[in-house]
Amino acid sequence: MNRSPVLIDLALQGGGSHGAFTWGVLERLLEEPWLQIAGISGTSAGAMNAAVLADGWTEGGAAGAHEAMDKYWRSVSRAAEFSPLQRSPLDHLMGRWSLDTSPAYVFTDLMSRVLSPYDLNPLGFNPLREILARAIDFERLPGSPIKLFITATRVRTGRGRIFRNAEINADVLLASACLPTMFRAIEIDGEPYWDGGYAGNPTITPLVRETDAHDTIIVQINPTERAEQPRTAAEILNRLNEISFNSPLAKELRMIALLRQVADPGTGEGARWARMKTHRIKSDMLATFGASSKLNAEWAFVSKLREEGRRAANEFLDTHGADLGVRSTADLDILLAEC
Repeated sequence: MNRSPVLIDLALQGGGSHGAFTWGVLERLLEEPWLQIAGISGTSAGAMNAAVLADGWTEGGAAGAHEAMDKYWRSVSRAAEFSPLQRSPLDHLMGRWSLDTSPAYVFTDLMSRVLSPYDLNPLGFNPLREILARAIDFERLPGSPIKLFITATRVRTGRGRIFRNAEINADVLLASACLPTMFRAIEIDGEPYWDGGYAGNPTITPLVRETDAHDTIIVQINPTERAEQPRTAAEILNRLNEISFNSPLAKELRMIALLRQVADPGTGEGARWARMKTHRIKSDMLATFGASSKLNAEWAFVSKLREEGRRAANEFLDTHGADLGVRSTADLDILLAEC
């Protein structure tokens, strides 16, 4: 597609290994030279994708970002080969990507309900720390042309904190992805932090206020709706987590919809809200995988998610590419009707 450049922002949700879906989306969007990324807001796996992309872009443009994300996800997959959390023979036989019948997963899940990470992992070991140290040059991030906004949740207050380029390091990314039942809280400047999804998954406001883009593309991982009522304990817990992690985004989008209705489209702060255009890329396939599959980083699964991300992004570009820079394709006003 040959057209005038369109400045965009990206809002990336978290979701463990399901973040490979986002990798595929980003990879496809980077192939369109007319799309220029101004800022990225990310939480958890979305934060990892955001930082890796921005660092790779700083070094080598779109090709550098592409290579950096590929190396990162291959490193994550290689590390997963040594994890005790592996699919069981039954899962393999049934062609399932979940870990629901994995003895190690079942044991870990049960123990997490009795013992805290401070008991089970007193040294605070996280294999992602070493991967991030190799994947990202954090000293280079402050000079990136892409503005980053990484959300983590303050344990003491429950409020989110947004970290920008110059503040981002491995601790910030680990804090944004710190599930409290699995990892000890990450301390930054003496303040403990948990997963940013509890406060903003992801946070949209800084994209509107601090970048020059008027189009925000939300890459959604957590399903907003499920047709079937959850009945098993695992299904109920999974749905509770989905609702919890989608709630901050839904509330913020309602606020944005309201601001767009009342904002003065003239100049200043009101004009930013009035001109904002929102878009969404998602896939129904992600809803077919159980919560435990977010801990499955086998290369075959990661690759499957990546290809689905590319397919979803390609479908979005075919259907709504011409709308970018022109109009919203995600109807936020419907959220106000649901209040």
